[in-house]
Amino acid sequence: MEFVEEQLDQAPFLRLDEPLVTDLLVTSLREEVEKAGFHKVILGLSGGIDSALSLYLATEAFGKENVIAVCMPYHTSDPASLEDAQVAIEELGVHSLIIDITPQIDPYFDEHFPEASPLRRGNKMARERMSILYDLSVDFEALVVGTSNRTELLLGYGTQYGDGASAVNPIGDLYKTQVRQLSAFLGVPEQIIIKPPSADLWENQTDEGELGFTYLDVDRLLYYMIDKRYTLEQLSELQFTEDFISQVSRRIIRNQYKRTMPIILKVNNRTIGTDFRYPRDWGL
Repeated sequence: MEFVEEQLDQAPFLRLDEPLVTDLLVTSLREEVEKAGFHKVILGLSGGIDSALSLYLATEAFGKENVIAVCMPYHTSDPASLEDAQVAIEELGVHSLIIDITPQIDPYFDEHFPEASPLRRGNKMARERMSILYDLSVDFEALVVGTSNRTELLLGYGTQYGDGASAVNPIGDLYKTQVRQLSAFLGVPEQIIIKPPSADLWENQTDEGELGFTYLDVDRLLYYMIDKRYTLEQLSELQFTEDFISQVSRRIIRNQYKRTMPIILKVNNRTIGTDFRYPRDWGL
């Protein structure tokens, strides 16, 4: 796809071995879900590229009969988002549901906090969607699959216990640029790949507009900052501005709490997460 190739030409170090990465993610996803005793998965499908890629990987791992996609629009959501989600659903043939979250969101704010900011409303929507997924996971006996990419996780660009919550995340180690590459390889519909990324939490919201920089630019910086561990001086030599480096660095540091389990204050000698750290398949 020309759009994806143009981006990778600007960041060739982010290029993936597509068949290898697909096989790795599909195999690992299947293993982790089955370790937990599940054979089905469920995820929220927004109509965006991240959830679409997670859906395609899940279908590859478990077959269409074992994947449930849930679309959860709000009354201000772009109708095109639901249309794009439906294209992916029909192409893959997975089971799907549409649940309007407006009745669960508006009464709370209308009655108690009518002046609430768009950010508060957006966070409430994200957590309501995840609450629905976990409720449905019981009914379908399906594990919840995450849809947050590596760029979002590093920047803390997501809602804790909202879109940041899941049991297993197949795309959390892929930068946004890599999500686009793998999506093109797996046949995610082109209109989903090329449209401006948006959490669709309020009207006309876009990720890059809210962040203040493009995913390609920040992916390039994150690669050198995180993967290559470049110093500030080395990053500056690559023509990244000091303001940009500082802005991204502050976001990573400030949002560390979103990337960890809740901190348990230590009293006993085998504290969960500190001393008691067996892998979940350790046995009895």
